[in-house]
Amino acid sequence: MDDMLEWIKLRKAVLEREFKRMNKMQRQAVFSTEGPLLILAGAGSGKTTVLVNRISNLIKYGSAYHSDETPAGITERQMEQLRLAAKGKLSSEEMAELVPLLAVNPPKPWQILAITFTNKAAKELTDRLDSMLGSDMGKDVWASTFHATCARMLRRNADRMGYTSHFTIRDTDDTRRLMKECYKTLDIDDKVLPIRSTLSEISRAKDQLASPGMYLIQAEGDGRKKKIAQAYALYQKRLQEADAMDFDDLLMQTVIMLEQNEDVLEYYQNRFHYIMVDEYQDTNMAQYRFIRLLAEGRRNLCVVGDDDQSIYKFRGATIENILSFEKQYPDAQVIRLEENYRSTQCILDAANAVIQNNSERKGKKLWTRNGQGDKIDLYDADNEMEEAKFIADKILDDVSAGRKYADHAVLYRLNAQASALERALVKSGVPYRILAGLRFYEHKEIKDVIAYLSVINNPNDDLRLRRIINEPKRQIGDATVGTASQIAEGLGLSLYEVVKTADQYEPLMRSAPRLMAFAAMMEDLSAAAETLSLHELYERVLDQTGYMRMLEGQGQEAISRIENLNEFSSTILSYEQENEDASLAGFLEEISLMTDVDNYDQSADAVVLMTLHSAKGLEFPVVFIPGMEEGVFPGSQSIYSPDLVEEERRLCYVGITRAREKLILSRCRSRMLYGSTTRSKGSRFVEEIPEQYLDVLRPRKPVQEWTKKPNEKMLHRQVTTAAAHKVGTGGGTASKPSASFQPGDQVSHKTFGTGMVVGVTPMGNDTLLEIAFDKVGTKKLMANFARLKKA
Repeated sequence: MDDMLEWIKLRKAVLEREFKRMNKMQRQAVFSTEGPLLILAGAGSGKTTVLVNRISNLIKYGSAYHSDETPAGITERQMEQLRLAAKGKLSSEEMAELVPLLAVNPPKPWQILAITFTNKAAKELTDRLDSMLGSDMGKDVWASTFHATCARMLRRNADRMGYTSHFTIRDTDDTRRLMKECYKTLDIDDKVLPIRSTLSEISRAKDQLASPGMYLIQAEGDGRKKKIAQAYALYQKRLQEADAMDFDDLLMQTVIMLEQNEDVLEYYQNRFHYIMVDEYQDTNMAQYRFIRLLAEGRRNLCVVGDDDQSIYKFRGATIENILSFEKQYPDAQVIRLEENYRSTQCILDAANAVIQNNSERKGKKLWTRNGQGDKIDLYDADNEMEEAKFIADKILDDVSAGRKYADHAVLYRLNAQASALERALVKSGVPYRILAGLRFYEHKEIKDVIAYLSVINNPNDDLRLRRIINEPKRQIGDATVGTASQIAEGLGLSLYEVVKTADQYEPLMRSAPRLMAFAAMMEDLSAAAETLSLHELYERVLDQTGYMRMLEGQGQEAISRIENLNEFSSTILSYEQENEDASLAGFLEEISLMTDVDNYDQSADAVVLMTLHSAKGLEFPVVFIPGMEEGVFPGSQSIYSPDLVEEERRLCYVGITRAREKLILSRCRSRMLYGSTTRSKGSRFVEEIPEQYLDVLRPRKPVQEWTKKPNEKMLHRQVTTAAAHKVGTGGGTASKPSASFQPGDQVSHKTFGTGMVVGVTPMGNDTLLEIAFDKVGTKKLMANFARLKKA
């Protein structure tokens, strides 16, 4: 009996030693393995570290930490080994032998489901698990996004839902084109009922798990909604006919599949002994139901999230999922992670001060051992151009002092703010990138080659077939494709089947040779897909379809498009290197779920511009948040709704906590947005930050001066001359007139060093200078922005 008690005590000591790098609350989360668990993880509190270590602990030790079980027949040698392990005196080889004796009911890696919101987060999790556990064990854990997890389940059971395992996942552009066709069939005017509005409404319906029939019932008495219901029904019918799903279908169809097929639900409930969900505050109704269904089996559900970072209400996320977790699971344990490893205390104090004004929150207070740090800079600009110039100058000053461009991020509330920022950065010679949405995959040439690969994978994908059937030109016009589509619809066939046998249909006789030649080419490529690697297949597609020859024949204007195709080739190679079982279907699925945030390369030395929503999950040494004005942040559509203001405040909290070392806020007296100039008060969020945490770089004008009607002549003068003034902590001073520079002039720049002017081009009230710098090469700068001195 004494040996058993000693074993249990020593086992705890061994586990605590193994996870000693973690703080007390993190270890508590790692060792709490059984039953429902809510981990409230504040910004920068190491939640990924907790998830990784919790999974590692489960795989190695199971529920050992809190268990009273001991192995049968403990020998004295084993006991002595355990005593040495508790003191850290065993070698790694000896420790590996002891681990199986310490474990209590450890799950296999594939019995653990870990759901994240981005592919990047899932990859980081598996990579870190591989590093900790070895033998590629991390890759056996089901670690993926909601959409990827659901797609994997659906492909295994697609027939239950009336699909094949090769179903296509439609992106935003595809769904818009499909809805346009539905509008044409239903004779709905896009100007009366915009396609974007209908697609948004359908997306919300699917988030709520409402089928077209259910939506029609809810639309009773509402003419607009009845039209949307008609469009929804036809849209869904066309998707299924094409063996395709949109993003929202992946979740909705999976939930329906689990609810309607008890054997499938039972299979996954038995398979997953432990379920972990990251970013739980951002889940919607469909995601909540999906997790609830899977967790009903063993109830070992751990959700990690931060109610103070719930910022995706516009996507259907509901903060109630995390706020009501303890009501849904009365026996749930709640652990708060409040120690921040990212930011300085000054930044955290500001974040705490802002977020405490929200009522919908569970409450926590971030703290750090990183020290107090610099105060938060607050800059008051006259207009958005002066604000942007200030940001560009501050970045250049930082770089000249030793920082990298990549240390800086500019986070804005509205995409419209990016224009002025981009102009200032370009004129100042500051390299930058904008991180937003599916940009690379929206290029026409990329969408074209993806369409080819998609049709090879799924010939029933009529929408993508129509995209490529005459690209490059094959003398197959829209009228011919329209006729073939009508025949296909009338006979209940796919468009591809009609194209392949075009000579059997009288209306297609004249075009039949061209249509059948196209089909024969696609058949040949489909056969090649069975034997070639994915990369070889891609090269074959570019060659056999004539797509690359078409671009090469366009000369200089197609260079960037060819470069994009070559970059896509690199993407395919990377996918093959990272996946032993690489497949065409798997690759298409991966890129369909990919965003630019997943591709964010932190090694590239450039300033990052992005919306505050896109910045969630990232961090930077220096963060700028421009536009801290009422009507911009919080937005004009939010300021009269308490719930929306709370969401905006959470977004502000997210922005503030992205900064590690330095945070700079700025606001303008007047700002031009969407073609009109407005004047606003400073944001209430700035007012909520105590003065002792702020360093005002430029005294703010009295409130009445911010809100009174502007003098039009003065405003015009500010707008036209702001670019010709240097912005600093004490106001503006005129730059040297651009006309004073001539080719051959030797100049010096605070950041780029010395160089020679090789080109001078007048441009409006400014001059474009081309300067060959000794250290950084040739740069093009606007003279009024460049802060140059003649050497």
